[in-house]
Amino acid sequence: MKKVITYGTFDLLHFGHVNLLQRAKELGDHLTVALSTDEFNLIKNKKAYHSFENRKMILESIRYVDEVIPEKEWDQKIRNVIKNNIDIFVMGDDWEGHFDFLKDYCEVIYLPRTVGVSTTKIKRDLLVSNA
Repeated sequence: MKKVITYGTFDLLHFGHVNLLQRAKELGDHLTVALSTDEFNLIKNKKAYHSFENRKMILESIRYVDEVIPEKEWDQKIRNVIKNNIDIFVMGDDWEGHFDFLKDYCEVIYLPRTVGVSTTKIKRDLLVSNA
């Protein structure tokens, strides 16, 4: 069984997120999503609209996702890869090069982002339309 992992906050879920999850799942048999906890988002200076538990529930309902685990700190990636016998680490290409240190433990693939959509863009568009 080929195991794949990806990481993210996955707040305000949109078709770009679903595209990433689908393409990640196509690379293997089992997809694990490491979901940033609310506490970790605070450390990253990120504010999620939905709580960790709600974002987890949403991700678990997506057919491409086999398992959701909490991401609590930057340094847990190597431990997650080893503990979960991960073969492929996947991130969007906006992170290209940032996780190459994992190549000693698994294959690292940066997938192209879906053009025209992002959580940041959605939040910005909502602010403009409500102004």
